[in-house]
Amino acid sequence: MEENLGKVTIAANVLVTIVQKTASSVPGVARLVDRVPGVKRLLGLHTVGQGVEVHVVDNQVSVDVYLVARRGVELLQLGRQIQREVSRAILHIVGMDVREVNVHIEDIATDGPQG
Repeated sequence: MEENLGKVTIAANVLVTIVQKTASSVPGVARLVDRVPGVKRLLGLHTVGQGVEVHVVDNQVSVDVYLVARRGVELLQLGRQIQREVSRAILHIVGMDVREVNVHIEDIATDGPQG
């Protein structure tokens, strides 16, 4: 028997923060880009934060992550790991299904240590 205690609302900015923290913690990510490129940001169709764009439709989350990778990292493997980690974090922390995680590697870091 479930009690009706009211509703729980999770702000889209919470999802942005989860994605930012998760993606940034993946080895091989130098940093998230300063701005999300494209017209969608200007039109305000999505919730955006530094390097992250989140869109929620029918309780399913779509994510775009824009980042700079470290030198010497296999980029495809890095992208796949970010997809797995971000999907897992959203499902585990918020309990929402993830429709897609698109990883956009915008550049390779030329400063700092390799790997």
